[in-house]
Amino acid sequence: MQDGVDRLLASEPERAEPQVAFGYRADDGERRPLTLRGLVARHWQLAALALVAVVVVAVANQAGPELVSYAINHGMVHPDFTVIVVAACAYVAAVTVTAVFQRALVRVTGRLAAGVMRDLRVRIFTHLQRLGLDFYTDEKAGVVMSRMTSDIENLQQLLQDGLAQLVVQGLTMVVIAAILFATNAVLAAITIALVVPLLAAGSVWFQRSSTRAYDRVRDGIAAVLADLSESLHGVRVVVSHNRQERNTVHHRRVVGDYMRANQHAANITAVYGPGTQLLGYLAQAALLAVGGDMVLGGHLSIGALAAFFLYLNRFTAPIQLLAQQYTTYQQGTASIGKLQSLLSVAPSTPERPDAVELPPVEGEITFERVGFGYDPSVPVLSDVDLTIHAGETVAFVGPTGAGKSTLAKLVTRFYDPTGGRVLIDGHDLRDVAVASLRGQLGVVPQEPFLFAGSIRDNVAFARPDATDDEVWEALRAVGLAEVVERMPDGIDSVVHERGQSLSSGERQLLALARAFTARPRVLVLDEATSNLDLLSETRIEAALDALLQGRTAVLIAHRLSTAMRADRVVVVDGGGIAEVGSHDELVAAGGRYAAMFATWEADAPVA
Repeated sequence: MQDGVDRLLASEPERAEPQVAFGYRADDGERRPLTLRGLVARHWQLAALALVAVVVVAVANQAGPELVSYAINHGMVHPDFTVIVVAACAYVAAVTVTAVFQRALVRVTGRLAAGVMRDLRVRIFTHLQRLGLDFYTDEKAGVVMSRMTSDIENLQQLLQDGLAQLVVQGLTMVVIAAILFATNAVLAAITIALVVPLLAAGSVWFQRSSTRAYDRVRDGIAAVLADLSESLHGVRVVVSHNRQERNTVHHRRVVGDYMRANQHAANITAVYGPGTQLLGYLAQAALLAVGGDMVLGGHLSIGALAAFFLYLNRFTAPIQLLAQQYTTYQQGTASIGKLQSLLSVAPSTPERPDAVELPPVEGEITFERVGFGYDPSVPVLSDVDLTIHAGETVAFVGPTGAGKSTLAKLVTRFYDPTGGRVLIDGHDLRDVAVASLRGQLGVVPQEPFLFAGSIRDNVAFARPDATDDEVWEALRAVGLAEVVERMPDGIDSVVHERGQSLSSGERQLLALARAFTARPRVLVLDEATSNLDLLSETRIEAALDALLQGRTAVLIAHRLSTAMRADRVVVVDGGGIAEVGSHDELVAAGGRYAAMFATWEADAPVA
């Protein structure tokens, strides 16, 4: 088997890396509704080949009963061994043709499914890159993962096997019906009249019931993955608070709901499948009675009756297979509905069609009567007016929930204000191309995120073309060079998922090194030193001064030692700006900042 795999891989042609162009605005193709026909239409050549193979399989596979009838009537009733041999050879030829085209059908539908799944995964992933932070705040990560995994896998199964089999079995029924009527119209009409009405009624019931059932199944697996993702990401909190038993009970309830949804879907199929099988047996019994009487009356030959029986068995077999494949079809269409609902989510910070490229900025930031609320009915900011001069370092301080981080998120256009404007160098952020804005901004969050990969990849994340010397320069600037040098592979040392192999302080230092390497014009630090000990914080203060030199910086400061280093301090409280001034000016004013500073100074450790 391994030799076969090696030969197959060796025969694969070399392919260049795909040229992918990402845009914040969806093109016309991406804006079209997601439909099964639209997915297949992009690969119409493969679809056409599959259709040809389907037709040949459906037709060639029905030659057998007619050849049996011919052999009985002309080679057995009137003995002629030559006729029997010719009929047998023709039977073998028909089976061979069917097998060859069946193999071709499997290969073509496999390629078709792979191509469609690649397009769909890229389309959904690209759409996820455009969505605003509010989507990821409201939606559970496990639900999104279920869309990218189980829903797409259902579609792959449908395209690779289910859809082709649906067409094959449906066409088989049409071909057989035509042959039956050509053989004996009266007997065919009686047979079909017994089968089709009941089959149609059962199929309508099954379609409606299974649609609702598989919607429940899709929602159930999404809930299971969401609960699993949350538990895995919070495993340290779970263990530290001895939550394992309660989490297991909760997950058992979620899995139980999913199990019941699957059982409901299975019960529906259990009624439809055996019901169609029983219908086929009743039709065969009726055929035996009516057809036998016609043979005795000389109105039908024995070979024709035998062919009728064989064809009727082949007519009911597709019905049973259709029931099974229709389940796959329902799962696939339910998944399309879930994926379409995801693709229909509009980005909360869209790029306008007439957006202009933001030229290199000096870094002046202006808030003009800015209002904002994550929930429109609960405002977080109201009528904020503030100008941050180019090259100035401004620290936002205030109580938790006052809106400090929200102001920073508006500067980076993670959100758009619900009222007023945010400008950089006089440009409304909503009027400029997002890439040209983000390319001149640097963000160091309070909780740094590191990607699985090397230290070099993480430090050079914003500038993949950075040299090794530039990476080492950034590491030395934040005081992390000695730590990395002690690692076996230096900057090629692998950082585990989310940086779990590093301490929280080291992860924060790497995030600062990433900002050093990016060299942005405007820098936003959301309490970037909160996870550092006093020694590490002191070590990087000089590096921060070098980084901030000549750049506009917005600091979200919980430690007033950070605010003291800023050119100006902005006190945010009650959804607005309470005070603005330098550290000394605000302390002398005796207002809110002075009270905060007095409290901080009283609680500060004695040197």
